[in-house]
Amino acid sequence: MSALARRMAIFLILPLSAGLIPVAAMAQDPSQMPPPAVTVVTVHARDVPLTTTLPGRVTASAEAEVRPQVNGIVTERLFDEGSHVKVGDPLFRIDATTYQAAVAQAEAAVAQARAQAENARREAERVGALRDRRVASESTTDNAIAARDAAEAAVKVAEAQLLTAKIELERTTIRAELDGEIGLAQTSQGALVTASQQTPLAVIRKLDPVHVDVTQSAAEVIRFRRTVAAQNEGAGHAEQKVTLRLADGTEFDQEGTLTAAEPYVNETTGVVTLRLAFANPDRILLPGMYVQAVVQQATARNVVLAPQEGVTRDRRGQPIALVVNAENVVEQRQLTVLQDMGNQWIVSEGLADGDRIVVEGLQKIGAGMTVAPEERKAPAPEDAQAAGGEQPAAGAEAEAAPDGDRGAAEAKARTEAEPPAEAGEAETPETAPGQTAPAETAAPAN
Repeated sequence: MSALARRMAIFLILPLSAGLIPVAAMAQDPSQMPPPAVTVVTVHARDVPLTTTLPGRVTASAEAEVRPQVNGIVTERLFDEGSHVKVGDPLFRIDATTYQAAVAQAEAAVAQARAQAENARREAERVGALRDRRVASESTTDNAIAARDAAEAAVKVAEAQLLTAKIELERTTIRAELDGEIGLAQTSQGALVTASQQTPLAVIRKLDPVHVDVTQSAAEVIRFRRTVAAQNEGAGHAEQKVTLRLADGTEFDQEGTLTAAEPYVNETTGVVTLRLAFANPDRILLPGMYVQAVVQQATARNVVLAPQEGVTRDRRGQPIALVVNAENVVEQRQLTVLQDMGNQWIVSEGLADGDRIVVEGLQKIGAGMTVAPEERKAPAPEDAQAAGGEQPAAGAEAEAAPDGDRGAAEAKARTEAEPPAEAGEAETPETAPGQTAPAETAAPAN
């Protein structure tokens, strides 16, 4: 056969071979294909605490507004703003000149009253002696005794006025009445202040411990009390744990306690105010700060924690999951979800201890199909993202081969992936060795 005839034979055989390859692939029996691979997670039953997250605000456990009790000019501020003060520490000083004069005047009035009382006592004694000798009348005696008693009473009035003057003089130095952190001063030296004015001079707040006031709907409060009563029946009262989630998303390092609940439901919002107490030794919690309180209200017995990526919704919006049974057949389960817990769902019905729930490969399987399950390892999600997904077995074999044999491994993989050649095509590589690439390029041209 001449060279021209051999080339023409190649031009005719190669298009026929290209057209026969898909037909051979489609002719494979679907029943001989391997079952699809899926990733599963084995779940286990356990007791899980049920929590609820409630929004709230931090308040000081005690708060005192510093106000003057006497009138006058502020002459001095005696504290550092934002510092810690104790009961009795001086905070402000008011001009005391007027009050010192009032004390001196009251002292003089006491001395005068005592002198008058002493004179009236002696007069009453003299009249009493004359009466014993039947010289003074009964009327004179009664008048002397009344004058003595009135003078003694006047002494007590003067002493009370002196005490009042001393108290007002003492109040010219305004002192702290609470241990806590004092805020910014709302007045300065030289300002005129009045007794019991509306604007406080400063505010003292006790920040250790602090209170967190949260709100919860009345329906949830009723359900919570019934649940706790059922669980604690015959077992005594179990204290509920309370934790805080701060505004930046971090957890507060101190656990709190539920101290009180307002016995009143707001008619407009239908909520009840709960008060929580937290130790605050580092002064991290400040009054007015927004927080979220995570309150453990009950414990779910014998429930399953299902990964959220393995739970979907049906047409009615009900949660469902695909489970691989012992025969590696997929089953669809309808679930009863109590609440979320991180990246998992707390499932009370629909899953049992030891069930294998499908978490990857959900799009290519359905109920009743046989699959090849593979248990997901702990670092599986991160590793899968880093690897960029699954690779074909042929590619894996080529990657695993040494550098010197990688070309042979790739060629072997391509050979195994192609369908068997027809009998008439078997001699094509031998007929035109080294001419395959030019022939394939030339074929479309003809």
